[in-house]
Amino acid sequence: MNAVAPDPRRWKALILICAAIFVVVLDIAIVNVALPSIGSDLHFAEKNLQWVITAYALTYGGFLLLGGRAADLLGRRIVFMGGMALFTIASLVCGLASSSAMLIGARGVQGLGAAIVTPAALSIISTTFTEGSERNKALGAWGAVGGSGAAAGVLMGGVLTKYLGWEWIFWVNVPVGLTVLLLTPFYVRESRREDVVHDYDPLGALSVTSGLIVLVYAISEAPDVGWGAFRTIGLIVLSGVLLAFFLVWEWREEAPLMPLSIFRIRLLAAANVVGLLLAGALYGTFLLLTLYMQQVLQLSVLQTGVAFLATAGTAVVMAGPSQALTTRLGAKPVMVTGFSLLVAGSLWYTQIDANGSYPVDLLPGFLAVGIGIPFSFIPITIAALAGVKDEDAGLASGLINTSQQVGGAIGTAVLSTVSFTHAKTLVHQGMSPAQAFTDGFRWGFWVAAGIWATALVAVLVLVRREEVAHPEAVELTAEQS
Repeated sequence: MNAVAPDPRRWKALILICAAIFVVVLDIAIVNVALPSIGSDLHFAEKNLQWVITAYALTYGGFLLLGGRAADLLGRRIVFMGGMALFTIASLVCGLASSSAMLIGARGVQGLGAAIVTPAALSIISTTFTEGSERNKALGAWGAVGGSGAAAGVLMGGVLTKYLGWEWIFWVNVPVGLTVLLLTPFYVRESRREDVVHDYDPLGALSVTSGLIVLVYAISEAPDVGWGAFRTIGLIVLSGVLLAFFLVWEWREEAPLMPLSIFRIRLLAAANVVGLLLAGALYGTFLLLTLYMQQVLQLSVLQTGVAFLATAGTAVVMAGPSQALTTRLGAKPVMVTGFSLLVAGSLWYTQIDANGSYPVDLLPGFLAVGIGIPFSFIPITIAALAGVKDEDAGLASGLINTSQQVGGAIGTAVLSTVSFTHAKTLVHQGMSPAQAFTDGFRWGFWVAAGIWATALVAVLVLVRREEVAHPEAVELTAEQS
Protein backbone atom coordinates (compact mmCIF):
# COMPACT_ATOMS: atom_id res chain seq x y z
CA MET A 1 0.00 0.00 0.00
CA ASN A 2 2.74 2.48 0.97
CA ALA A 3 4.23 4.44 -1.90
CA VAL A 4 7.32 5.31 0.15
CA ALA A 5 10.17 2.76 0.19
CA PRO A 6 10.46 0.77 3.42
CA ASP A 7 12.51 2.57 6.05
CA PRO A 8 15.67 0.53 6.84
CA ARG A 9 15.47 1.76 10.44
CA ARG A 10 11.91 0.54 10.94
CA TRP A 11 12.67 -2.43 13.22
CA LYS A 12 14.73 -0.28 15.56
CA ALA A 13 11.89 2.24 15.53
CA LEU A 14 9.53 -0.55 16.54
CA ILE A 15 11.66 -1.32 19.61
CA LEU A 16 11.38 2.31 20.73
CA ILE A 17 7.64 2.38 20.13
CA CYS A 18 7.10 -0.85 22.06
CA ALA A 19 9.16 0.49 24.98
CA ALA A 20 6.98 3.61 25.08
CA ILE A 21 3.76 1.62 24.92
CA PHE A 22 4.93 -0.78 27.62
CA VAL A 23 5.26 1.98 30.23
CA VAL A 24 1.93 3.54 29.14
CA VAL A 25 0.07 0.23 29.53
CA LEU A 26 2.03 -0.58 32.68
CA ASP A 27 0.74 2.57 34.37
CA ILE A 28 -2.86 1.41 34.05
CA ALA A 29 -2.25 -1.48 36.46
CA ILE A 30 0.98 -0.75 38.32
CA VAL A 31 -0.68 1.78 40.64
CA ASN A 32 -3.33 -0.60 42.05
CA VAL A 33 -1.11 -2.56 44.42
CA ALA A 34 0.60 0.60 45.70
CA LEU A 35 -2.59 2.48 46.65
CA PRO A 36 -2.50 1.60 50.37
CA SER A 37 1.11 2.84 50.68
CA ILE A 38 0.33 6.00 48.69
CA GLY A 39 -2.75 6.71 50.79
CA SER A 40 -0.81 6.31 54.03
CA ASP A 41 2.20 8.44 53.03
CA LEU A 42 0.24 11.31 51.47
CA HIS A 43 -2.65 11.21 53.97
CA PHE A 44 -5.33 10.63 51.37
CA ALA A 45 -8.96 10.81 52.39
CA GLU A 46 -10.39 7.33 51.74
CA LYS A 47 -12.90 8.62 49.18
CA ASN A 48 -10.16 10.41 47.20
CA LEU A 49 -7.69 7.53 46.88
CA GLN A 50 -9.45 6.07 43.85
CA TRP A 51 -8.74 9.34 42.01
CA VAL A 52 -5.12 8.22 41.59
CA ILE A 53 -6.55 5.73 39.07
CA THR A 54 -9.53 7.75 37.84
CA ALA A 55 -7.50 10.89 36.97
CA TYR A 56 -5.33 8.84 34.61
CA ALA A 57 -8.30 7.04 33.08
CA LEU A 58 -10.24 10.26 32.45
CA THR A 59 -7.58 12.07 30.43
CA TYR A 60 -6.32 8.89 28.77
CA GLY A 61 -9.76 7.89 27.53
CA GLY A 62 -10.90 11.42 26.75
CA PHE A 63 -8.00 12.60 24.58
CA LEU A 64 -7.16 9.46 22.55
CA LEU A 65 -9.20 10.44 19.49
CA LEU A 66 -7.86 13.99 19.49
CA GLY A 67 -4.31 12.68 19.99
CA GLY A 68 -4.66 10.38 16.98
CA ARG A 69 -5.89 13.12 14.69
CA ALA A 70 -3.22 15.54 15.90
CA ALA A 71 -0.60 12.95 14.88
CA ASP A 72 -2.02 12.86 11.34
CA LEU A 73 -2.09 16.64 11.00
CA LEU A 74 0.97 17.85 12.91
CA GLY A 75 3.35 14.96 12.31
CA ARG A 76 3.38 11.54 13.93
CA ARG A 77 6.95 11.66 15.20
CA ILE A 78 6.74 15.14 16.73
CA VAL A 79 3.41 14.36 18.41
CA PHE A 80 4.74 11.02 19.68
CA MET A 81 7.78 12.79 21.17
CA GLY A 82 5.64 15.56 22.66
CA GLY A 83 3.37 13.02 24.33
CA MET A 84 6.35 11.02 25.59
CA ALA A 85 7.95 14.14 27.06
CA LEU A 86 4.69 15.06 28.82
CA PHE A 87 4.29 11.50 30.15
CA THR A 88 7.89 11.37 31.40
CA ILE A 89 7.76 14.74 33.18
CA ALA A 90 4.42 13.86 34.76
CA SER A 91 5.85 10.51 35.95
CA LEU A 92 8.72 12.34 37.64
CA VAL A 93 6.30 14.75 39.34
CA CYS A 94 4.09 11.85 40.47
CA GLY A 95 7.03 10.32 42.33
CA LEU A 96 7.93 13.68 43.86
CA ALA A 97 4.34 14.42 44.94
CA SER A 98 4.08 15.73 48.49
CA SER A 99 0.29 15.97 48.65
CA SER A 100 -2.76 14.13 47.34
CA ALA A 101 -3.76 17.06 45.10
CA MET A 102 -0.28 17.18 43.54
CA LEU A 103 -0.34 13.44 42.78
CA ILE A 104 -3.86 13.47 41.33
CA GLY A 105 -3.03 16.46 39.11
CA ALA A 106 0.18 14.85 37.88
CA ARG A 107 -1.69 11.59 37.15
CA GLY A 108 -4.12 13.55 34.98
CA VAL A 109 -1.25 15.05 33.00
CA GLN A 110 0.35 11.59 32.76
CA GLY A 111 -2.90 10.24 31.25
CA LEU A 112 -2.92 13.09 28.73
CA GLY A 113 0.62 12.19 27.69
CA ALA A 114 -0.41 8.56 27.31
CA ALA A 115 -3.40 9.58 25.17
CA ILE A 116 -1.04 11.42 22.82
CA VAL A 117 1.62 8.68 22.72
CA THR A 118 -0.62 5.65 22.10
CA PRO A 119 -2.38 6.54 18.83
CA ALA A 120 0.70 8.33 17.49
CA ALA A 121 2.80 5.20 18.13
CA LEU A 122 0.27 2.89 16.49
CA SER A 123 -0.06 5.16 13.46
CA ILE A 124 3.75 5.23 13.12
CA ILE A 125 3.65 1.43 12.85
CA SER A 126 0.83 1.66 10.30
CA THR A 127 2.68 4.12 8.07
CA THR A 128 6.17 2.66 8.54
CA PHE A 129 5.38 -0.99 7.79
CA THR A 130 3.75 -2.18 4.57
CA GLU A 131 0.32 -3.74 5.05
CA GLY A 132 0.46 -7.51 5.08
CA SER A 133 2.97 -9.88 6.66
CA GLU A 134 5.49 -7.21 7.67
CA ARG A 135 2.99 -4.92 9.38
CA ASN A 136 1.39 -7.92 11.06
CA LYS A 137 4.76 -8.89 12.57
CA ALA A 138 5.16 -5.36 13.91
CA LEU A 139 1.63 -5.41 15.32
CA GLY A 140 2.38 -8.81 16.83
CA ALA A 141 5.17 -7.18 18.85
CA TRP A 142 2.78 -4.35 19.76
CA GLY A 143 0.22 -6.93 20.86
CA ALA A 144 2.71 -8.84 22.98
CA VAL A 145 3.60 -5.65 24.83
CA GLY A 146 0.02 -4.42 25.17
CA GLY A 147 -1.40 -7.79 26.12
CA SER A 148 1.17 -8.48 28.84
CA GLY A 149 1.63 -4.93 30.15
CA ALA A 150 -1.30 -4.98 32.55
CA ALA A 151 -0.30 -8.31 34.09
CA ALA A 152 3.34 -7.19 34.30
CA GLY A 153 2.15 -4.01 36.02
CA VAL A 154 0.77 -6.00 38.93
CA LEU A 155 4.11 -7.80 39.39
CA MET A 156 6.30 -4.71 39.01
CA GLY A 157 4.03 -2.67 41.25
CA GLY A 158 4.42 -5.24 44.00
CA VAL A 159 8.19 -5.56 43.66
CA LEU A 160 8.90 -1.82 43.43
CA THR A 161 6.55 -0.87 46.26
CA LYS A 162 7.92 -3.57 48.58
CA TYR A 163 11.63 -3.03 47.99
CA LEU A 164 12.07 0.58 46.81
CA GLY A 165 8.91 2.49 47.74
CA TRP A 166 5.78 3.53 45.86
CA GLU A 167 7.55 6.50 44.23
CA TRP A 168 9.45 4.08 42.01
CA ILE A 169 6.30 2.85 40.26
CA PHE A 170 6.38 6.29 38.61
CA TRP A 171 10.12 6.92 38.47
CA VAL A 172 10.71 3.69 36.54
CA ASN A 173 9.12 5.47 33.55
CA VAL A 174 11.68 8.27 33.53
CA PRO A 175 14.77 6.47 32.15
CA VAL A 176 12.61 4.67 29.59
CA GLY A 177 11.02 7.94 28.51
CA LEU A 178 14.34 9.77 28.25
CA THR A 179 15.86 6.95 26.19
CA VAL A 180 12.90 6.93 23.81
CA LEU A 181 13.06 10.73 23.41
CA LEU A 182 16.82 10.65 22.76
CA LEU A 183 16.70 7.92 20.10
CA THR A 184 13.42 8.65 18.31
CA PRO A 185 14.82 11.38 16.00
CA PHE A 186 17.43 8.92 14.74
CA TYR A 187 15.17 5.94 14.04
CA VAL A 188 11.61 7.21 13.43
CA ARG A 189 10.78 8.93 10.16
CA GLU A 190 8.40 11.90 10.27
CA SER A 191 5.09 11.59 8.44
CA ARG A 192 1.89 13.62 8.30
CA ARG A 193 -1.04 14.49 6.07
CA GLU A 194 0.22 16.73 3.30
CA ASP A 195 -3.18 17.72 1.90
CA VAL A 196 -4.19 20.08 4.72
CA VAL A 197 -2.67 23.03 6.54
CA HIS A 198 -5.16 24.18 9.20
CA ASP A 199 -7.66 21.35 9.63
CA TYR A 200 -8.23 21.21 13.37
CA ASP A 201 -12.04 21.29 13.83
CA PRO A 202 -11.90 22.82 17.35
CA LEU A 203 -15.63 22.44 18.05
CA GLY A 204 -15.52 18.76 17.08
CA ALA A 205 -12.44 18.24 19.24
CA LEU A 206 -14.05 19.97 22.23
CA SER A 207 -17.34 18.08 21.99
CA VAL A 208 -15.87 14.59 21.57
CA THR A 209 -13.18 15.07 24.22
CA SER A 210 -15.57 16.46 26.82
CA GLY A 211 -18.17 13.81 25.95
CA LEU A 212 -15.68 10.98 26.44
CA ILE A 213 -14.33 12.45 29.70
CA VAL A 214 -17.84 12.81 31.12
CA LEU A 215 -18.70 9.25 30.05
CA VAL A 216 -15.57 7.70 31.61
CA TYR A 217 -16.09 9.72 34.79
CA ALA A 218 -19.74 8.73 35.13
CA ILE A 219 -18.97 5.05 34.63
CA SER A 220 -15.95 5.08 36.95
CA GLU A 221 -17.96 6.67 39.77
CA ALA A 222 -21.17 4.66 39.23
CA PRO A 223 -20.22 1.67 41.46
CA ASP A 224 -19.80 4.04 44.45
CA VAL A 225 -22.52 6.59 43.70
CA GLY A 226 -25.04 4.11 42.32
CA TRP A 227 -26.13 3.39 38.75
CA GLY A 228 -29.61 4.75 39.43
CA ALA A 229 -28.37 7.93 41.12
CA PHE A 230 -29.41 11.24 39.58
CA ARG A 231 -25.74 12.22 39.15
CA THR A 232 -24.86 9.04 37.26
CA ILE A 233 -27.88 9.21 34.97
CA GLY A 234 -27.44 12.94 34.40
CA LEU A 235 -23.77 12.60 33.47
CA ILE A 236 -24.46 9.71 31.08
CA VAL A 237 -27.21 11.74 29.41
CA LEU A 238 -24.88 14.76 29.17
CA SER A 239 -22.21 12.56 27.62
CA GLY A 240 -24.74 11.19 25.14
CA VAL A 241 -25.79 14.72 24.14
CA LEU A 242 -22.17 15.84 23.64
CA LEU A 243 -21.26 12.76 21.58
CA ALA A 244 -24.48 13.03 19.51
CA PHE A 245 -23.66 16.68 18.80
CA PHE A 246 -20.15 15.60 17.77
CA LEU A 247 -21.50 13.09 15.25
CA VAL A 248 -23.97 15.60 13.77
CA TRP A 249 -21.25 18.24 13.59
CA GLU A 250 -18.80 15.88 11.92
CA TRP A 251 -21.44 14.91 9.34
CA ARG A 252 -21.91 18.59 8.39
CA GLU A 253 -18.32 19.85 8.80
CA GLU A 254 -16.30 20.24 5.58
CA ALA A 255 -13.00 19.33 7.29
CA PRO A 256 -14.04 17.14 10.25
CA LEU A 257 -11.85 15.84 13.05
CA MET A 258 -13.27 12.37 12.39
CA PRO A 259 -14.61 11.84 8.85
CA LEU A 260 -17.54 9.46 9.36
CA SER A 261 -16.75 7.90 6.00
CA ILE A 262 -13.99 5.93 7.73
CA PHE A 263 -16.68 3.63 9.11
CA ARG A 264 -17.44 2.52 5.56
CA ILE A 265 -14.45 0.25 6.00
CA ARG A 266 -16.41 -2.70 7.36
CA LEU A 267 -13.45 -4.38 9.01
CA LEU A 268 -12.50 -1.22 10.90
CA ALA A 269 -16.04 -0.82 12.21
CA ALA A 270 -16.19 -4.48 13.24
CA ALA A 271 -12.78 -4.29 14.93
CA ASN A 272 -13.90 -1.35 17.08
CA VAL A 273 -17.05 -3.16 18.22
CA VAL A 274 -15.12 -6.31 19.08
CA GLY A 275 -12.26 -4.32 20.67
CA LEU A 276 -14.71 -2.57 23.00
CA LEU A 277 -16.07 -5.95 24.13
CA LEU A 278 -12.58 -7.45 24.54
CA ALA A 279 -11.48 -4.71 26.94
CA GLY A 280 -14.93 -4.68 28.54
CA ALA A 281 -14.23 -7.95 30.34
CA LEU A 282 -10.42 -7.99 30.41
CA TYR A 283 -9.67 -5.10 32.77
CA GLY A 284 -12.46 -6.02 35.18
CA THR A 285 -11.39 -9.66 35.22
CA PHE A 286 -7.82 -8.71 36.17
CA LEU A 287 -9.19 -6.59 39.04
CA LEU A 288 -11.41 -9.38 40.39
CA LEU A 289 -8.60 -11.94 40.13
CA THR A 290 -6.25 -9.63 42.04
CA LEU A 291 -8.80 -9.14 44.82
CA TYR A 292 -9.61 -12.87 45.00
CA MET A 293 -5.95 -13.81 45.38
CA GLN A 294 -5.23 -11.14 48.00
CA GLN A 295 -8.47 -11.07 50.00
CA VAL A 296 -9.55 -14.71 49.80
CA LEU A 297 -6.45 -16.80 49.11
CA GLN A 298 -4.39 -14.41 51.28
CA LEU A 299 -1.53 -14.13 48.79
CA SER A 300 0.88 -11.24 49.27
CA VAL A 301 1.22 -8.43 46.75
CA LEU A 302 4.41 -10.03 45.44
CA GLN A 303 2.86 -13.51 45.23
CA THR A 304 -0.12 -12.05 43.35
CA GLY A 305 2.19 -10.39 40.85
CA VAL A 306 4.16 -13.59 40.31
CA ALA A 307 0.89 -15.50 39.81
CA PHE A 308 0.02 -13.24 36.87
CA LEU A 309 3.22 -14.28 35.10
CA ALA A 310 1.31 -17.33 33.84
CA THR A 311 -0.91 -14.99 31.82
CA ALA A 312 1.72 -12.39 30.91
CA GLY A 313 4.37 -14.93 29.89
CA THR A 314 1.93 -17.00 27.84
CA ALA A 315 0.68 -13.87 26.08
CA VAL A 316 4.21 -12.87 25.06
CA VAL A 317 5.07 -16.36 23.79
CA MET A 318 1.85 -16.70 21.79
CA ALA A 319 2.00 -13.25 20.17
CA GLY A 320 4.21 -14.51 17.31
CA PRO A 321 1.93 -17.44 16.37
CA SER A 322 -1.08 -15.11 16.56
CA GLN A 323 0.23 -12.62 13.99
CA ALA A 324 1.55 -15.41 11.74
CA LEU A 325 -1.81 -17.20 11.73
CA THR A 326 -3.64 -13.90 11.13
CA THR A 327 -1.45 -13.26 8.08
CA ARG A 328 -1.95 -16.79 6.77
CA LEU A 329 -5.58 -17.51 7.66
CA GLY A 330 -7.15 -14.07 8.14
CA ALA A 331 -8.41 -12.30 11.25
CA LYS A 332 -11.64 -14.24 11.72
CA PRO A 333 -10.43 -17.76 12.63
CA VAL A 334 -7.75 -16.37 14.93
CA MET A 335 -10.24 -14.11 16.73
CA VAL A 336 -12.73 -16.98 17.03
CA THR A 337 -10.02 -19.09 18.67
CA GLY A 338 -8.98 -16.23 20.94
CA PHE A 339 -12.44 -15.38 22.20
CA SER A 340 -13.30 -19.07 22.64
CA LEU A 341 -10.29 -19.38 24.94
CA LEU A 342 -11.23 -16.20 26.81
CA VAL A 343 -14.74 -17.53 27.38
CA ALA A 344 -13.28 -20.86 28.55
CA GLY A 345 -10.90 -19.07 30.93
CA SER A 346 -13.62 -16.91 32.48
CA LEU A 347 -15.90 -19.96 32.86
CA TRP A 348 -13.07 -21.72 34.71
CA TYR A 349 -12.90 -18.75 37.09
CA THR A 350 -16.59 -19.19 37.94
CA GLN A 351 -15.60 -22.39 39.77
CA ILE A 352 -13.34 -20.64 42.32
CA ASP A 353 -13.66 -21.70 45.94
CA ALA A 354 -13.14 -19.82 49.21
CA ASN A 355 -10.76 -22.59 50.26
CA GLY A 356 -9.25 -22.93 46.79
CA SER A 357 -5.66 -22.91 45.59
CA TYR A 358 -3.85 -21.18 42.76
CA PRO A 359 -2.87 -24.35 40.79
CA VAL A 360 -6.42 -25.76 40.81
CA ASP A 361 -8.73 -22.74 40.82
CA LEU A 362 -6.77 -20.26 38.71
CA LEU A 363 -3.81 -21.62 36.73
CA PRO A 364 -5.78 -23.38 33.93
CA GLY A 365 -7.82 -20.21 33.43
CA PHE A 366 -4.69 -18.04 33.51
CA LEU A 367 -3.15 -20.14 30.73
CA ALA A 368 -6.32 -20.10 28.59
CA VAL A 369 -6.62 -16.32 28.94
CA GLY A 370 -2.87 -15.96 28.31
CA ILE A 371 -3.37 -17.53 24.88
CA GLY A 372 -6.70 -15.83 24.29
CA ILE A 373 -5.36 -12.29 24.79
CA PRO A 374 -2.89 -12.25 21.85
CA PHE A 375 -5.23 -14.36 19.71
CA SER A 376 -7.88 -11.65 20.07
CA PHE A 377 -5.96 -8.41 20.72
CA ILE A 378 -3.49 -8.75 17.85
CA PRO A 379 -5.94 -9.60 15.02
CA ILE A 380 -8.28 -6.87 16.28
CA THR A 381 -5.46 -4.30 16.02
CA ILE A 382 -4.46 -5.59 12.58
CA ALA A 383 -8.09 -5.44 11.45
CA ALA A 384 -8.57 -1.91 12.82
CA LEU A 385 -5.77 -0.61 10.54
CA ALA A 386 -6.34 -2.80 7.45
CA GLY A 387 -7.38 -0.85 4.38
CA VAL A 388 -6.93 2.54 6.13
CA LYS A 389 -5.15 5.21 4.09
CA ASP A 390 -1.89 6.50 5.53
CA GLU A 391 -3.34 9.98 6.06
CA ASP A 392 -6.01 8.51 8.37
CA ALA A 393 -3.70 6.15 10.31
CA GLY A 394 -3.72 8.33 13.44
CA LEU A 395 -7.50 8.60 13.38
CA ALA A 396 -7.91 4.82 13.04
CA SER A 397 -5.37 4.28 15.83
CA GLY A 398 -7.17 6.73 18.10
CA LEU A 399 -10.50 5.06 17.38
CA ILE A 400 -9.46 1.52 18.32
CA ASN A 401 -7.70 2.70 21.47
CA THR A 402 -10.71 4.82 22.46
CA SER A 403 -13.02 1.84 21.95
CA GLN A 404 -10.83 -0.32 24.19
CA GLN A 405 -10.40 2.34 26.87
CA VAL A 406 -14.13 3.12 27.07
CA GLY A 407 -14.92 -0.59 26.98
CA GLY A 408 -12.48 -1.20 29.82
CA ALA A 409 -14.04 1.56 31.94
CA ILE A 410 -17.57 0.26 31.37
CA GLY A 411 -16.65 -3.38 31.91
CA THR A 412 -14.66 -2.76 35.10
CA ALA A 413 -17.51 -0.73 36.56
CA VAL A 414 -20.11 -3.36 35.65
CA LEU A 415 -18.09 -6.34 36.91
CA SER A 416 -17.22 -4.51 40.15
CA THR A 417 -20.82 -3.49 40.75
CA VAL A 418 -22.16 -7.00 40.16
CA SER A 419 -19.50 -8.64 42.34
CA PHE A 420 -19.55 -6.29 45.31
CA THR A 421 -23.33 -5.80 45.38
CA HIS A 422 -23.85 -9.57 45.55
CA ALA A 423 -21.05 -10.01 48.11
CA LYS A 424 -22.42 -7.30 50.42
CA THR A 425 -25.90 -8.83 50.24
CA LEU A 426 -24.52 -12.20 51.31
CA VAL A 427 -22.50 -10.65 54.17
CA HIS A 428 -25.66 -8.95 55.46
CA GLN A 429 -27.36 -12.36 55.37
CA GLY A 430 -24.69 -13.75 57.69
CA MET A 431 -22.26 -15.41 55.27
CA SER A 432 -18.53 -15.16 56.05
CA PRO A 433 -16.73 -12.37 54.11
CA ALA A 434 -14.38 -14.81 52.34
CA GLN A 435 -17.24 -16.97 51.07
CA ALA A 436 -19.41 -13.95 50.24
CA PHE A 437 -16.74 -12.24 48.16
CA THR A 438 -15.87 -15.52 46.44
CA ASP A 439 -19.51 -15.88 45.39
CA GLY A 440 -19.55 -12.24 44.31
CA PHE A 441 -16.43 -12.73 42.18
CA ARG A 442 -18.07 -15.78 40.58
CA TRP A 443 -20.97 -13.61 39.48
CA GLY A 444 -18.50 -11.13 38.01
CA PHE A 445 -16.75 -13.88 36.05
CA TRP A 446 -20.11 -15.08 34.67
CA VAL A 447 -20.70 -11.53 33.38
CA ALA A 448 -17.20 -11.51 31.84
CA ALA A 449 -17.94 -14.82 30.11
CA GLY A 450 -21.14 -13.29 28.72
CA ILE A 451 -19.31 -10.22 27.39
CA TRP A 452 -16.67 -12.34 25.67
CA ALA A 453 -19.31 -14.70 24.30
CA THR A 454 -21.05 -11.63 22.81
CA ALA A 455 -17.72 -10.63 21.23
CA LEU A 456 -17.39 -14.14 19.78
CA VAL A 457 -20.82 -13.84 18.17
CA ALA A 458 -19.89 -10.38 16.84
CA VAL A 459 -16.77 -11.83 15.20
CA LEU A 460 -18.80 -14.61 13.58
CA VAL A 461 -21.39 -12.14 12.25
CA LEU A 462 -19.35 -9.04 11.38
CA VAL A 463 -15.94 -10.30 10.20
CA ARG A 464 -15.42 -12.05 6.87
CA ARG A 465 -12.97 -14.93 6.51
CA GLU A 466 -11.04 -13.43 3.60
CA GLU A 467 -10.42 -10.04 5.23
CA VAL A 468 -6.83 -9.26 6.33
CA ALA A 469 -5.56 -12.44 4.71
CA HIS A 470 -6.08 -10.61 1.42
CA PRO A 471 -5.69 -6.85 2.09
CA GLU A 472 -6.69 -5.93 -1.44
CA ALA A 473 -10.18 -7.22 -0.69
CA VAL A 474 -10.46 -4.78 2.19
CA GLU A 475 -9.42 -1.87 -0.02
CA LEU A 476 -11.95 -2.84 -2.66
CA THR A 477 -14.71 -2.96 -0.04
CA ALA A 478 -13.82 0.52 1.13
CA GLU A 479 -13.73 1.92 -2.40
CA GLN A 480 -17.07 0.36 -3.36
CA SER A 481 -18.71 1.84 -0.29
